[in-house]
Amino acid sequence: MAKFTFNLPDIGEGIAEAEIVAWHVKVGDQISEDQPLADMMTDKATVEMESPVAGIVTRVAGEAGDVIAIGSMLVEIETATDVSDVSHAPEPKAEEPAVVATVADEVPQAPEPVAPPVQPVAEKPAEAMVSAAHRDVTASPAVRARAKDLGVDLTDVKTAGGHVRHADLDAYLSYGSGQGYRPPHSSAKRDDEVIKVIGMRRRIADNMAASKRHIPHFTYVDEIDVTAIEAMRVDLNDNRGTKTKLTLLPMLIVAICKTIPQFPMLNARFDDEAGVVTRHGSVHLGMATQTQAGLMVPVIRDAQDLNIWQLASEISRLANAARNGTAKSEELSGSTLTITSLGPLGGIATTPVINRPEVAIIGPNKIVERPMFVGDNIEARKLMNLSISCDHRVVDGWDAASYVQALKKVIETPVLLFAD
Repeated sequence: MAKFTFNLPDIGEGIAEAEIVAWHVKVGDQISEDQPLADMMTDKATVEMESPVAGIVTRVAGEAGDVIAIGSMLVEIETATDVSDVSHAPEPKAEEPAVVATVADEVPQAPEPVAPPVQPVAEKPAEAMVSAAHRDVTASPAVRARAKDLGVDLTDVKTAGGHVRHADLDAYLSYGSGQGYRPPHSSAKRDDEVIKVIGMRRRIADNMAASKRHIPHFTYVDEIDVTAIEAMRVDLNDNRGTKTKLTLLPMLIVAICKTIPQFPMLNARFDDEAGVVTRHGSVHLGMATQTQAGLMVPVIRDAQDLNIWQLASEISRLANAARNGTAKSEELSGSTLTITSLGPLGGIATTPVINRPEVAIIGPNKIVERPMFVGDNIEARKLMNLSISCDHRVVDGWDAASYVQALKKVIETPVLLFAD
């Protein structure tokens, strides 16, 4: 017998460490070559590590939630023969993009309901399969055993394909189980649950804490009459032909891009360690998007160069990519300004958290119809509050308020969207 040490390989992103999200093996397990060992999360993605050898697991690096360094021992395996000639680990298989930075909840903001998101997963050959009336489900023996212990029917767990992973179970228990998890044969009273904060939820927690810890936020809110721009949106959709249907979001982005050059301090990133603010010429707009796995911020590159139809198409493409797990790492980083909204769920006002190291985030709120004085008359108008949160270290309150007033003028006079 011989000992083989599987060290965590360099995943190729220039990272120094990764978090153990889930184990697929335990000490004492007999494993085969290419069998999944563990899911590891970096700042960019969750990857599945596979064993390059067959044998018996004799040691593992830690528990789910632990962070280990690249190059350190992940799993020790006892093999039947000497396998010291295994020079490197197999290429890890990407499973799903990780959240980049977290802000408020769903984008795009739109009057129409948004279809529920789908948990992103990567497809791979299944270890086992069962049939269900509405779809086939595949899952590893470890996932099946865990689901059985939890009393979860795998046919209820949403995936982008048919393969259910530990991350899908976590998402189902946290967000997707309707009335929540209930042990089998339990009474109506639910037991307390202790859920370890790991994986994407841990990234969200860490980024939110860092943003609030380092950035002195302030939020300014103003009311905007969107009656005219909503009427324009309806007319454009009635005559769109084969173009992507417009929500309010692409029109708001055009208004943002038209007004931001007058306020360059808002389209910026602050390196507080170096004491340097970079004011960006291009608007790389992040849009906070809720997925079943957690909040992601895909980025619309050079948004100032796109018209409303191009923006509508790009918004749809990026949101779908984030939700089904196909977004590339470069599509989830590099934003210079972020927009976030709860969409039709809305609210009177929000105080969104800045997507660090950016210095501002814009939050349109729910559209409501209310009576309003227009001259001497009372009319039914569509109104929307718009929030902006800023980093008070580099943005003054006067500048934030002045920017919202400029944005308000364009939104309330929508012909300006198409003026040079």
